[in-house]
Amino acid sequence: MECRHRRHVGGGCGILGKPVVASDPTRGSSKWLALAIVVGLEAALVLSWSAGFVGIRFAIDHAPLFLILLWRSLVSGLLLLPGLVWGPRLHGREVLMQVAFGVLAMAGYLAGFALAIAHGAPTGVVALITDMLPLAVALLSWPVLGQALNMRQWVGTLVGMAGVLVASGGASGSGNGPLWAYGLPVLGTTALALALLLQKRFASASMPVYQSLCIQCLSAAAIFAGFAWNEGGVAPVLNTGFVSGILWLVLVATYGAWGLYYVALRKSSPTRVTAVLYLSPPVTMVWAWAVFHEPLSWAMAVGLAVSLVGIVIVARASPVPSH
Repeated sequence: MECRHRRHVGGGCGILGKPVVASDPTRGSSKWLALAIVVGLEAALVLSWSAGFVGIRFAIDHAPLFLILLWRSLVSGLLLLPGLVWGPRLHGREVLMQVAFGVLAMAGYLAGFALAIAHGAPTGVVALITDMLPLAVALLSWPVLGQALNMRQWVGTLVGMAGVLVASGGASGSGNGPLWAYGLPVLGTTALALALLLQKRFASASMPVYQSLCIQCLSAAAIFAGFAWNEGGVAPVLNTGFVSGILWLVLVATYGAWGLYYVALRKSSPTRVTAVLYLSPPVTMVWAWAVFHEPLSWAMAVGLAVSLVGIVIVARASPVPSH
């Protein structure tokens, strides 16, 4: 019996006259290409996430801290302002909620870790402490959402905190920064966790991300303006270091990190993206060691490993609310 499918390239007939479908060599290559794209996005996400800590460390050598935070937030918000004006109609309650989130999640979080770096805490350890977000969310879930911690969450929290203490002790032993400086990113991360939980409780899905980010950035800029004025003024410093630092923080650490975060969410899953972001502290540690000659000890590495174990335990028991 003549096989009607003989005309297909690479096709043939089986013993029952049925067409033999040839394997498509492009299918395997497309899978590898898709995987390479996802891995590339995730690598870029980790680098851009780490860029915020490294950018602050670079910029504080060229301008006062709150001036840097002011112009980072102001420029980020102003560039998004057209979307706020010509985007979907805004409602007063939603705007007020985004202002509150901006004060906590943007101003509180940024000020917490930036002040720690400015006072000499190693950049990588600061990144590690801010990576304790799942622990802070778990601890605050009971008073905010009425969700008590289960045993796995308690174990993960204790393990994560133990790792932070080990890493911070190894860093402080090198004589970098006072001990109280390590508490500043804890306060900042707590503010961010509180904002995430409040957003989960009162969130409205009607506002696009670019509008909420614009309102949050401008709200944070208003907070930072007062502190910058107290530091000496709000006018930008017209030197190459300040301008390049602000551009880095706006384009790479703000737009790059947020943009890649949402693209990565579409390409993979929230669980995978959250897990990938746990690579940010070690990348930041190596980056700060290579560029700024900050300490990198075995105690910091051990503390980092222990903390990541604790974070994974807590995150698997209670996923971080998405922003």
